[in-house]
Amino acid sequence: MTKKGQALSVLIVSTLAFTVCFMVWMMFGVIGIPIKKTLGLNATEFGLLTATPVLTGSLIRVPLGIWTDKYGGRVVMALLMALTVPAIWLMSYATAYWHFLAIGLFVGLAGGSFSVGTPYVARWFPKSQQGFAMGVYGAGNSGAAVNKFVAPALVVAFGWAMVPQVYAAIMLGAVVLFWFFSYSDPT
Repeated sequence: MTKKGQALSVLIVSTLAFTVCFMVWMMFGVIGIPIKKTLGLNATEFGLLTATPVLTGSLIRVPLGIWTDKYGGRVVMALLMALTVPAIWLMSYATAYWHFLAIGLFVGLAGGSFSVGTPYVARWFPKSQQGFAMGVYGAGNSGAAVNKFVAPALVVAFGWAMVPQVYAAIMLGAVVLFWFFSYSDPT
């Protein structure tokens, strides 16, 4: 495949991966409501529950950026996504508040995907096309909106515990697609 073809492939699968990561990162925004009712959480506990993944995603961004520069975006993004799959899946079996908080810390890693994909995708494009590439990649933020459509439908149809199971499967599929259709950094 030509370098241009590789760049396009990297852009597409990275945007897909980023979209899925943002879906997962914002999952508590929807399933937190039935969890709050089930566990009888007060407003402070609920706020902490929904903030935990966001906090982890924000704090992990600097180390992820450093690791991306050191090890390459392909490796770091694939590992990041793969590490979240067990945590996402286990969430459907959580029964205590502390379970959700601990799992939320690991699920929050998905929020750091922005600092991996941005430099990874940018390296594949010349400066004159990086704005376009970053715009396309940045559309992965729409994963938060996708979550607002998918998760409530799953909650209504199957209960909140189905959301993490479906999201774990989606994330696993995204990891596989990302690995097979991305390439090592060109530099």
